[in-house]
Amino acid sequence: MVGGFHTEYSSLKFALFFLAEYINMATVSALATTLFLGGWHAPFWIDQVWAGANEGYWPVLWFFGKVLFFIFVFIWLRGSLPRLRYDQFMAFGWKRLIPISLGWIVVVATFKVARSEGVFDGNNQTFWLVAAGLLLAVFVLRWLIPEKQADDGPAPVNPPRAGGFPVPEMPASGAVRGAAAPLVFRTDVHTSDAGVRNG
Repeated sequence: MVGGFHTEYSSLKFALFFLAEYINMATVSALATTLFLGGWHAPFWIDQVWAGANEGYWPVLWFFGKVLFFIFVFIWLRGSLPRLRYDQFMAFGWKRLIPISLGWIVVVATFKVARSEGVFDGNNQTFWLVAAGLLLAVFVLRWLIPEKQADDGPAPVNPPRAGGFPVPEMPASGAVRGAAAPLVFRTDVHTSDAGVRNG
């Protein structure tokens, strides 16, 4: 089995390629730690139990511990999940992640304005939380329902050229699923033709 860049890069180029990839992984882990895990602050409300948790060299240790946790998760996922095709990643990003992030921006902005306007005062808060939960359930169900694939019918079959090599037909779906069908060769070749080819 050959992985694309393994054929073009070797030695120091291969090392630099992977070094850049792992530097990117560390950078993304540091950004995720800063944005989502509280950065240098002690995790799990340790600072409420231990007063000196965010003093001295501890913030550096907390930060690098969280970064190493993210790097561990990256390597764990890369080693355990099958490799997806690039077009699957692009479809996932464009069709799923971008709409979710745009919708999340709208939801957060709406809740910020509603909180500042006092919409969540009193009994209204329960109503809006139930409405938001129902809307979230609808989106999750929509996410789980697979998209219908357009059926274009059978693919056109090109007749083989005279004297050409046998080529198996492409599957109708456009993508190979499972093992390919075995090739079938003609067996009605005359001995005189075989002598001419070998001679």
